[in-house]
Amino acid sequence: QVQLVESGGGLVQAGGSLRLSCTASGSIFSINVMGWYRQAPGKQRELVAAIRSGGSTNYADSVKGRFTISRDNAKNTVYLQMNSLKPEDTAVYYCNVITSISYWGQGTQVTVSS
Repeated sequence: QVQLVESGGGLVQAGGSLRLSCTASGSIFSINVMGWYRQAPGKQRELVAAIRSGGSTNYADSVKGRFTISRDNAKNTVYLQMNSLKPEDTAVYYCNVITSISYWGQGTQVTVSS
């Protein structure tokens, strides 16, 4: 079993920055992919960014150039640096970790005021 602990959400004005962190603990043998998803009210959960064990990344078009995902394999931690935040970035952000099973964090609220 793997547990995920997220931190870093909050309220920020448009144009501001936030950094999300997610640390995995438990029965971890090999993490393949670490990523962040988000879900706004009334919308489906969507992929924001993901990073593979080799370091390759992919981003949603809506966040390219503003968000950066990174990971510290020694700490089993993934980060999401979010810059130039917009009101439409407001959502609950979920950490996702894939070993042979997909695990989800509890979610952290990000609210961007205009």
